[in-house]
Amino acid sequence: MSGASDATVWEFKGNGAVLVGDVSGRYKFGDQDRIKIETPFATTVYQLKISGDQMVLQEPGGSRLEFMRIRDTQR
Repeated sequence: MSGASDATVWEFKGNGAVLVGDVSGRYKFGDQDRIKIETPFATTVYQLKISGDQMVLQEPGGSRLEFMRIRDTQR
């Protein structure tokens, strides 16, 4: 999604919270490289693949979401 001006930012916190745009939710790692993401609008289980700073979420037989890590720099 790099370079897309209308891209939605997904922010994963270490405490299990996720922010998808302006929508708050929770995430939990499961077995067999899966992640469950729950928001007030939907609960979705994705196949998870992390390599370096890249993360790919794949719905079973469905869409694929690709992310690149953006690190906050503290000044």
